[in-house]
Amino acid sequence: MINDLLTFLDASPVNFLATRQIAERLSQAGFQHLDTREPLGDIKAGSRFYVTKNDSSIFAFQIGRKPLAEVGFKMICAHCDSPTFRIKPNAEIRCEGGIVKLNTEVYGGPIMSTWFDRPLTLAGRVILRGRNEMSPETVLIHFKEHPLLQISNLAIHFNRQVNDGVKLSKQKDMLPILGIINDKLETDGLLIKLIVEEVSKQRPVKASDILDFDLYLADATPACTFGMHNEFISSGRLDDLSMCFAGLEALLATPNETDSTKVLAIFDNEETGSQTKQGAGSPFLAHMLKRIALAQSGTEEAYYQAVERAFMISADNAHAWHPNYSEKYDPTNHPCLGGGPVIKFNAAQKYASDAVSAAIFAEICKEAEVPCQRFVNHSDVAGGSTLGNILASTIPVCGVDMGNAILAMHSCRETGSVADHEYCVKAFTQFWKK
Repeated sequence: MINDLLTFLDASPVNFLATRQIAERLSQAGFQHLDTREPLGDIKAGSRFYVTKNDSSIFAFQIGRKPLAEVGFKMICAHCDSPTFRIKPNAEIRCEGGIVKLNTEVYGGPIMSTWFDRPLTLAGRVILRGRNEMSPETVLIHFKEHPLLQISNLAIHFNRQVNDGVKLSKQKDMLPILGIINDKLETDGLLIKLIVEEVSKQRPVKASDILDFDLYLADATPACTFGMHNEFISSGRLDDLSMCFAGLEALLATPNETDSTKVLAIFDNEETGSQTKQGAGSPFLAHMLKRIALAQSGTEEAYYQAVERAFMISADNAHAWHPNYSEKYDPTNHPCLGGGPVIKFNAAQKYASDAVSAAIFAEICKEAEVPCQRFVNHSDVAGGSTLGNILASTIPVCGVDMGNAILAMHSCRETGSVADHEYCVKAFTQFWKK
């Protein structure tokens, strides 16, 4: 199971490729890919299908034996984006000595210093000229043959206070080096040439065919386990790809037909607020669920009944207790690595959990024979938010915010627990069994 997770992480350096990985695994398991521009068709018990939005979010549905209006739906939600750096248009900057660096902008809230002095690569999507201006083609790329870039630190000799804390400039300090070009005949367009070479591995293309791209930096070092007993996971993007994969594993591990309808919803853009057509703030999922209810029953009322009987697990990683910074954590609610899934609470309603939904999830864990922990912020430390309460603004469903505990959240490499991943898959499988 863990080797499969590591493989998935390595193949999913950005949201687009994570979505494709999930789609391929769903297709291999017999799920049908539906075009949302077309009618859903015959919705019956046992139907299994998925849809995508913007190439970067994906939603899988497995229709239950009983009508939605009678049993509702059981939903697990996660997000496939992670903090990183986006390559700007006209990105190449020529410097002395022939050095070329790329202009970037920050995506989300990364710990920027963790991106220094490590091999990096590029991944994302390239938009090609199609049959007409309204129908461009999309190709996904991942430069993985060898690392392409690095963001280099300034030597301590030029910054003696570096170990006392340095304020980093997003525009000055976070620009990666691409290479050295000494050929005077070499013109601008180096990045486009690299893109052409990479796309050409999939289909013939020339520079004039490239209309635009969404490319991001990614850590080129493979995911791995470490520790005396290989008990830890080290990888970029554990937040939140580990939860995406746990949901996928559980979906594929449960029976094809159960009483309730199962929904796996993987959103994009959580790290930037979710207010996009492919984010949790969009009505897209609500529209899909309503279309399913209408196709199944012929009445909109069935959808509203299903919402009232539904339950959502919003799965987004939690903060593990850090042995070097115990003062940052709540004195009685600080989950540890290896202690099982974490229910997250917040009095300001940044999380969807309440006493009812927390009790339901805790009982699910108990039935699955999985330990369960709770997280509340230290009252003097501001916390983040996640999918649950944002999604509830479009689908007023009972739900819990939870996740596995990890260290160094939003670092270029985060640390999780092998045992926690196994626990989470068991809990999710139990949730979807009936």
